[in-house]
Amino acid sequence: MNESCSVEPLAPFRQLVIDGMSLGARKHCIHGLIEVDVTTARERIRQIKEQTGEAFSFTGFLVYCCARAVDEDKHVHAYRDWRNQLVLFDDVDVSLPVERGQAGQPVVLQTVIRAANRKPVADIHREIRALQAKELGDTAWGRWLRWYVLIPGPVRRLFFRLAASRPKILKRFNGTVLVTSVGMYGRVSGWGIPLAGHSLAVTVGGIEAKPVLQDGVVSSRPHLRLTVTFDHDIIDGGPAARFTQRFAELIQAGAGLDEALL
Repeated sequence: MNESCSVEPLAPFRQLVIDGMSLGARKHCIHGLIEVDVTTARERIRQIKEQTGEAFSFTGFLVYCCARAVDEDKHVHAYRDWRNQLVLFDDVDVSLPVERGQAGQPVVLQTVIRAANRKPVADIHREIRALQAKELGDTAWGRWLRWYVLIPGPVRRLFFRLAASRPKILKRFNGTVLVTSVGMYGRVSGWGIPLAGHSLAVTVGGIEAKPVLQDGVVSSRPHLRLTVTFDHDIIDGGPAARFTQRFAELIQAGAGLDEALL
C-alpha cells in the first residue's frame, strides 16, 4: 500500500472560515437564485476603461447596488441581540473577501466597505483596488489574523457565539452584509450556495449569454447569476423578494456608473 503524502500547515484564514461556519450553521437561511441582465452595466464599465485606461471593479459595482437596495429596507441586514430585539443599522457595511496572488499562493484579503450606502461607486472601486495592491502583512486584517490563530479554538468559537448576540461587535469586525464571488475564479457558469454568518449574503456566480426577445428581435445578452441568502429568523419571503427585485433592477440599470463616467 502506497501511503506517501505531503503535509502543510492550515492557512490562518482557513481557521477563521471554520470558526465562521460554526456561526453560519446555526442560522435558518433561505436562498434565492436569480439571473440578471448585465448588458448595460458591462457596456458602461467598458466605456469607463476607454476613458480612464483603468479596469473598473465589477464587484465594486455590485457592492454599490446591494448597499443601495439595503438602504431602502434596512430590515434585510438587521440582527437579533441578546434581548431578542432587532438592531437595524443606518450604515450598510459590506464585508468583502478579495483573493489575490502573493508569493505564488492565493491569499484572501478581507475588507469592510463602511457605509457603502453613502458612497459613490467610484469610491468603492478605489477602496477595493487599494486593498488588492497591499501585501497581507501590511493590512490591519493580516496583522489581526496572526494573533487570532494563536487563541485556542474553543475560546475563538466562544467569542463567535457571544458576538452573535451583540450586533455592534459583529458590525465592527465583519460588517452587516456579505458579498462574495465564486464566478471570477473559473469559467463554469453557475450559482454558489453559501453557509453565511450574515443576515444577508450575496454570492456572485458566473456570467452566461442568454437569448432575449426584445422589440420582436432575439439577441444574445449576458446574464449574471446571483444567490441572495437571508436569515429567515429575521426576514420573511415577501420582503426578501422585494429586496431581490430592487437589487436586480439597480444592477440591470447600471446604477451609479453614469456618475463614474463624468
